[in-house]
Amino acid sequence: MKKKYLLIGIIVFGFIIYYLGWSFSPGSYARAETYKFNVSEKTLIEIINEVKLENHSINLNTYGYQDGRESHWHSFYFYYKDKNQIIHTWTRPKSKTETTFAFVGYKNGNDLGNWINANENFWWWKNSKAKTEFETRILNKIKEKINKRKPKESTQITD
Repeated sequence: MKKKYLLIGIIVFGFIIYYLGWSFSPGSYARAETYKFNVSEKTLIEIINEVKLENHSINLNTYGYQDGRESHWHSFYFYYKDKNQIIHTWTRPKSKTETTFAFVGYKNGNDLGNWINANENFWWWKNSKAKTEFETRILNKIKEKINKRKPKESTQITD
């Protein structure tokens, strides 16, 4: 009986430690959903720009958000016209042949600030709708372009 309570206590303690770590995550984009691609950052930036040019419905040309390099990240902004939402993403090189692409967050187009992080909630299922929509509308188009350019290299998604 004592072993059962000890096991439950260890599980609860571990959960609390994990939650505290998640709550106080360090970094500028600690709650971004990241994806790893086996291409250089330069190639990924070219592909993202191609996707934006070919898909006017997700290309953001208003609200003063400019794609470009900010310190360690190259930011990109997309737009869901039907929902009037702005999507913030970035790329960052992991190595010469590997790049991290991140879905940082989204917001309503008319709001000043009020960004919602891609992983705003601790419970992953509350974030899954926004991430699934991002993957369908934007990420899959980028993956298709990468696969056309480099059919032997695979794309990997990591959290």
